[in-house]
This record gives sequence, C-alpha cells and structure tokens, in this order.
Amino acid sequence: EKAKLLRSQPPQTVEPKGLLYVQQREFAVTTPKDGSVSILGSDDATTCHIVVLRHTGSGATCLTHCDGSDTEAEVSLIMSSVKSFSNTTGCGRLEVHLVGGFNDDRQLSQKLTNQLLRAFDLQPDDVHLVTFCVTELNDREEKDIHFPIIYGIAVNVKTGEIFPATFPEKGPDEALRSARVLTGARLTNIYDAKMEQLHIGPYFWRPFPHVDFWLEQDDKQILQNLSTSPLAEPPHFVSHIRSTLTFLKEHPFPSRSLFPDRKPRIYKKNEEGLWEQVCSDKI
Repeated sequence: EKAKLLRSQPPQTVEPKGLLYVQQREFAVTTPKDGSVSILGSDDATTCHIVVLRHTGSGATCLTHCDGSDTEAEVSLIMSSVKSFSNTTGCGRLEVHLVGGFNDDRQLSQKLTNQLLRAFDLQPDDVHLVTFCVTELNDREEKDIHFPIIYGIAVNVKTGEIFPATFPEKGPDEALRSARVLTGARLTNIYDAKMEQLHIGPYFWRPFPHVDFWLEQDDKQILQNLSTSPLAEPPHFVSHIRSTLTFLKEHPFPSRSLFPDRKPRIYKKNEEGLWEQVCSDKI
C-alpha cells in the first residue's frame, strides 16, 4: 500500500536551498534541530537502493545510496550513526524506508533488496520496515523493457515525510565525489550535523586504468560497459560518466592536486541556504 502511494506521486523538483544531496556510496545523518539542512535526497538509482533510517523519538534521520558493494557493513554504519543521535530519548522506534531498483535482467536489484533485508534483520535493535518500494514494486514495463518508476527520493528531516524527487543541483564537488565512487571507494559519511558542515575528502585514488581508452568510446560503449542496467539509465548517464572520467584524467594523483594538505574540503550553508566553501584554517 505504501509503495503504491509513493509510486503514484509525481517527482518534486528539490531546489538547492536547505538541501543536502547524497551521492552513491555516501550517507548523511542529521536531526530536526539542524538549522542548515532540512532535506536529504538522492537520485539516479537504477539497480541501486536509497535507504532512509529514522528514529521517531529524536527525529535523527539518515539517507544513503547503496549499490550492494558491502551491504552488511553499510547497514551497521548507518544504524550506529542514527543511534548516536538517539540515545537520549527513551521513546520512539527505528523505522526504515527502502526505495529503488527494478526487475533488471541481471537481477542485481533483487539481490540488493535481499541483502538489505537480511542486514537489517541481523541488527540487534528492532527496526520497523515502513516503506518497501523496491525491485518488482518499483518496476514498470515499456515495449518489453523494464525501468524503475522512482529514480530518486527526498526526506524532510523536520517531518519525516518521504517523496519522489529530482535534483537540478547535485553539488558541491559533484565530479570529485563521483570520481571517488568510480575508483571503488567505500561508503562514507559526508556530514557533521553538530557543526552543520559538509566534509568532502580527503580522497586518494590511483590513476584510473585506461582512462583515455574510455574517453574515446562512443556513448553506446560507455553505456554498455559502465552501467549495471544500460537500458534503464537516465538520459544524462553518459555525459555524467564522461565528465567523471575527464576529472579522473585531470587528477590522477588527488594527493597532489586536490588534497595536498590532506584536509577535507569543508562547506557550510550561507544566508541563501546554499553551500559555500569554508577555508580550512578557520576551523
């Protein structure tokens, strides 16, 4: 019933003001007291799943974008991050919302759904599954080709409301954060809710193998080889991958060009509600 209700809502466009956008293999957790961030969101999930974990007592809310790389460890990580904000409140319960995936040919969505259910089931705490809009419950068919119905969601941190969403702005440091995923990094927390600061990096990777070869390929080759579900990707997938590969080519050694002082790039919301970089010496 909940999945049906969610699928019937048209996606809302979420503007950057008050938004914290979460990319693949990232998570962010905050509470209703946050003066900078009121919405957490993520999109472009095809076989990936977007997970929202919320404690009804403290209102502590975590959103993450999982791709099945290390699901059990990821679930433990988001559980402890939400609980770290919820220990003071005796009342309330942990609720989880799972959205994403579809009936893909390789059944990667199904596999990830099962991994997530198992990982939450293994937790010592009670977790209540409130929204389950994944894989076959998020699938539509057109001319024998399957697609996800919902590609992205947002959660209102103040109210706990979850809705389908698209995001014109996916920054800051979109290319840098995507590059990190393409080089195989693990799930990472990008937000310090106590300081209300976004922390990007420091990230380190080795030069991306055959980057020139990939940049020479046509759109079809990139789609076929660098997507888990070539037929169901959003239209901007190839241009996004190209710009990420270009970024990796420009920064083969991020320790030299991006993080010479080995400190994160730190952002805070300004008066307009947009991210602005803070000089690291001010911290």
